[in-house]
Amino acid sequence: MQPQKLSLSQLEQYLSKAAWILKGPVDASDFKVYIFPLLFFKRLSDVYDEEYQQALSESQGDTEYASLPEFHRFEIPHVCHWNDVRETTNNVGQAIEKAFRGIEQANQELLYGIFGDAQWSNKNKLSDRLLIDLIEHFSQYSLSNSLVDPDILGQAYEYLIKHFADLTNKKAGEFYTPRSVVHLLGLILDPHTGESVYDPACGTGGMLLECVHHLQESGEDYRTLTLYGQEKNLTSSAIARMNMFLHGIEDFNIVRGDTLRNPAFFAADGLKTFDCVIANPPFSLDDWGSENWVNDPYGRNIAGVPPKGNGDMAWVQHMIKSMNSTGRMTVVLPHGALFRKGAEGKIREALLKQDLLEAVIGLGPNIFYGTQLAACVMVFKQNKPSKSKGKSTFY
Repeated sequence: MQPQKLSLSQLEQYLSKAAWILKGPVDASDFKVYIFPLLFFKRLSDVYDEEYQQALSESQGDTEYASLPEFHRFEIPHVCHWNDVRETTNNVGQAIEKAFRGIEQANQELLYGIFGDAQWSNKNKLSDRLLIDLIEHFSQYSLSNSLVDPDILGQAYEYLIKHFADLTNKKAGEFYTPRSVVHLLGLILDPHTGESVYDPACGTGGMLLECVHHLQESGEDYRTLTLYGQEKNLTSSAIARMNMFLHGIEDFNIVRGDTLRNPAFFAADGLKTFDCVIANPPFSLDDWGSENWVNDPYGRNIAGVPPKGNGDMAWVQHMIKSMNSTGRMTVVLPHGALFRKGAEGKIREALLKQDLLEAVIGLGPNIFYGTQLAACVMVFKQNKPSKSKGKSTFY
């Protein structure tokens, strides 16, 4: 009998139970460091097996033929498959690390560093018994393409990100933006077929995926979007890449790095520019790299130097500089970015004179995890419509 496709609720329960297995030895804020890579590893192995079986039936049982790289989206080297780890009973963490590094090496162009740097072999935190229980739990379902659609898996993945944000609360702001805020930014930005989208503080990739969902809801071909992101945090940037693959997204480039100090995307004449720029950067970032801003080598100092202890207006200027000649952008910032005086006041004044700000939308307090601060959305456009020229609307 053919196994049934997994439902979203089954997947959600399956992932929540994995977190319960870790509870105790592992702090809730670290669950994502272990659960996401294991989920991705299981998906890769199951899809590989499915591709192998398909090639095997096409070749009347030729195992050598079925193992050829051209039949597989990703290569799983010898002893690096899920089943190899499942058969291990001693030093399980070491076997997991070996499998992860092997898969990354075999698929360097797309998967290098994707499993992060968690210490799987630390037996004080992750005993063999605990890891065996976790592996057995994940083994109960096949996550092959025929049984789990990428969009369902992606939704379950987003559920898990939200679930961890609920558990960890204060630390969650680093990697999770509330869904309602993400949706609002996507609606305002309104990306379309064939456009490029860039998030300079992409976290786990939620803003970029919202642009994909926006096209899906509009009945447009989301596969024509090109997605770019940069994220300083290693775990979040790895999760963002896994998140894209698990949603079935192919055309993306997510890079780990410090955007304000070392932006990652360039064209021949300087910073690469995009049709759509979207972000929820870290609020009021201290030590953001002000020492380089006076003579910024990337030409982002278009309205002035933000204060040393607050990078909000550095993000705004970076994003403006990243818009192409018809580009538009939406950014979430703390409410204080609208009225703080000094250097920031002068930057706001200069930006208004450049007539790029189209609208400001006030958001209430207590929306974001770990802070009661009220926030706002700023909307910028390179080419404002004629009715908006010379003015900015406040909501």
